[in-house]
Amino acid sequence: MANPATREQLKQYALRTLGKPVIEINVDDDQAEDRIDEALQFFAQYHYDGVERTYLKYKVTQADVDRITTDVEAQSHSKTASKVVNNFTGDGSTTAFTLGTAADDVNALTVKVDGTEMSRGADFSVSGTTLTFATAPAGLPIEVTIQNTVTTPWKEAPNYIICPEHVLAVTRVFPLSNRGNQNLFDIRYQLRLNDLYDFSSTSIIHYDMVLRHLDFLDHILIGEKPTRFNQYNNRLYIDMDWKNDISVGEYLVIECFRKLDPTTFTDVYNDIYLKRYTTALIKKQWGANLSKFNGVAMLGGVTLNGQQIFSEALQDIQKLEEEIRGTYETPVSYMIG
Repeated sequence: MANPATREQLKQYALRTLGKPVIEINVDDDQAEDRIDEALQFFAQYHYDGVERTYLKYKVTQADVDRITTDVEAQSHSKTASKVVNNFTGDGSTTAFTLGTAADDVNALTVKVDGTEMSRGADFSVSGTTLTFATAPAGLPIEVTIQNTVTTPWKEAPNYIICPEHVLAVTRVFPLSNRGNQNLFDIRYQLRLNDLYDFSSTSIIHYDMVLRHLDFLDHILIGEKPTRFNQYNNRLYIDMDWKNDISVGEYLVIECFRKLDPTTFTDVYNDIYLKRYTTALIKKQWGANLSKFNGVAMLGGVTLNGQQIFSEALQDIQKLEEEIRGTYETPVSYMIG
């Protein structure tokens, strides 16, 4: 079928393009399905017809506010530092040294006499900054090492909502201020009432400039809520005061790009680029399979040349990937907003 509308039809189209049923295409059905998945993923990631700009709204619940405003334990980090604080020769008497802090306050204290580690309690004792040996080492080198371990437990606010899996990028969250509800005391209402009573004789340049200025003031004084999003964890982080900036029952509206579901929008399977790219990927798989038997003579004297098929497929894929990035990819500025 020249106009595939399902996965199976797309697969059969690619196999026929490679020569089926005139020649046998040595590709397993599961391998072909994997290549179709790969082609669809690449198509959605880089082709402007593989995604659509849309607007999604989410109603904030009390459970969301309770979860987001309760900090959770993040990973704790520890750092251990060792420092030789004294290195001297024993004189046969009690030895005093300064640690900067009492020895009992550090995590670990190591004392070596002539390279041999001493046992605290049996060989020596420590009180404050005073070190006392049970048998005072005379004329022997003494090395005193302290070790401190600092642990910092971190917390983070789970200030995110889960986005649908088909969302690839979030460009912005619409302002939470209610600009659509105007009343008698709203400055935009007064401008329209007093300055725009007659569009045929009044210039709207001043009106446009005032609205731009008001929007600029709103951006400076209120600003937009910072957002963070990653398509692989499907979490949209909105860094705002969830207790005061939004109320339970209000809606969050986001502008995002989501990939098209080909099972719903079946015209995706008939895209000329997708058909060519799927064919190239299956051809590469075919060449990779045959290359394991390079030089093997078949019945009738036919010799397999999988390496040539594989090389041709690589060239086709490289050309198609350069084409999609230069012709069909959505500009980055569109994705940022």
